[in-house]
Amino acid sequence: MQDVYVVSAVRTAVGKANKGSLVQCRPEDMAAVVVNEAIGRAGVPAGRVQDIVLGCAFPEGSQGMNIARVAQARAGIPDSVPGITINRFCSSGLEAQAIAGAKLEAGLLGVAVAGGVESMSSIPMGGLKYEPNPVLTRERPEVYIAMGHCGDNVAREFGLPREELDAWALRSHQRAVNAIDRGLFTQEIVPLDVTTPAGSMRFDTDEGPRRDTSLEALSRLKPAFAAPERGFCTAGNSSQTSDGAAAVCLMNGRAVEEFGLKPLARFRGYAVAAGDPRFLGPAQLEAIPKACEQAGIAVSELGLIENNEAFASQCLYVIREMGFDPEKVNVNGGAIALGHPLGCTGAKLTVQLLHEMNRRGVHYGLVTMCIGGGMGAAGVFELCE
Repeated sequence: MQDVYVVSAVRTAVGKANKGSLVQCRPEDMAAVVVNEAIGRAGVPAGRVQDIVLGCAFPEGSQGMNIARVAQARAGIPDSVPGITINRFCSSGLEAQAIAGAKLEAGLLGVAVAGGVESMSSIPMGGLKYEPNPVLTRERPEVYIAMGHCGDNVAREFGLPREELDAWALRSHQRAVNAIDRGLFTQEIVPLDVTTPAGSMRFDTDEGPRRDTSLEALSRLKPAFAAPERGFCTAGNSSQTSDGAAAVCLMNGRAVEEFGLKPLARFRGYAVAAGDPRFLGPAQLEAIPKACEQAGIAVSELGLIENNEAFASQCLYVIREMGFDPEKVNVNGGAIALGHPLGCTGAKLTVQLLHEMNRRGVHYGLVTMCIGGGMGAAGVFELCE
């Protein structure tokens, strides 16, 4: 069995869905740019890539027709390089790495690109034609519960006050703004040349973080999903709908040695778990220890954690129940400020994590997220020093 390494890791800046700079940018174009850049930074010929695995939460419309293969063609990569699109909702970009990584570990592949893409401007939550199963709608409606209600359920049933959710949201924006001002994302972001109603521009900065928000402003927002007396999740303490793409180049040890490369990190463990679909977060409590066990480390050895902020309630619940030091979690802000482009997010968080691990010299890092349907995923990475 071969070790699995991340040799390069890149992402686009994230745009606001429906009103941001990437509204008119096609998803396969975004994907093509990050795939090409990941290969280029790895320093291997594009024709040596043996598979492109991309996650996409709603692979239909402009994101349909196996977008990984379409992105390969759009990128001008040789037709000999295949592609596959996979979907596990919010963990799709991490699941893509796990699928490619398992094949690399087994020796079925030597070089692969994995990542994710989502244009929520093009394809809305629920897809273009929502058709729930009538039997399940009647007998198990929680299977189709809206994610916002899941976030409310977590806050209500596990004792997370609205004030704590808003405080975490403010922290997310403040840390994201600080990271942007310090240029911390510059190296990992691939600029996009895009067309907007205002004309052509180069898009290279996440546009979700708000400099002007405050605890007072956040506290005035009404619950977005439930009645005021029962709601906790607002537009301010929930993730932003977004557009973006991210990709990593993965290789096994044999390929790394062949090309004489110095990897960024080793992909050490991955796990997914599931539970009651009414909640977001509890399944992560099972997935995280499993991933750490695969990596051969204790949870306490994690030096940095990217916990996708689908909702502040879910993020805080996982931090509390896992006993995480908040100062190790989302150190440069999270999805409340930086956005959550669904199928891209797992790859995007990996990119952010690995670059920050490299800056700080942190040995072990974690990417984790809740997933619609009561699931949760976690991936562990080890810095190559």
